[in-house]
Amino acid sequence: QPPVGQVALGDSLLLRSVVAMGTGPWSSSWHREGSGAPLGASPHMELPHVGDNDSSQYWCWISDRDGVDESDPLNVTVLGRAGPSGW
Repeated sequence: QPPVGQVALGDSLLLRSVVAMGTGPWSSSWHREGSGAPLGASPHMELPHVGDNDSSQYWCWISDRDGVDESDPLNVTVLGRAGPSGW
């Protein structure tokens, strides 16, 4: 769970959905801006080693027997690491 949607290059990114109310049973699907296919179908999604291409908007769809709800998108920014000479 990155603070303010920032994660360092090479670190892991963990996103979790929390359901505040509903009738269950729940199912989840994770999505990323520009990607047609869902990224996963569990209450959490992990990218173990983020790269430059992982900067994007991510969101989750939660569905139960009453319908589907979409989370607010989270803008994730991947920050580079400084090299040996500070670049």
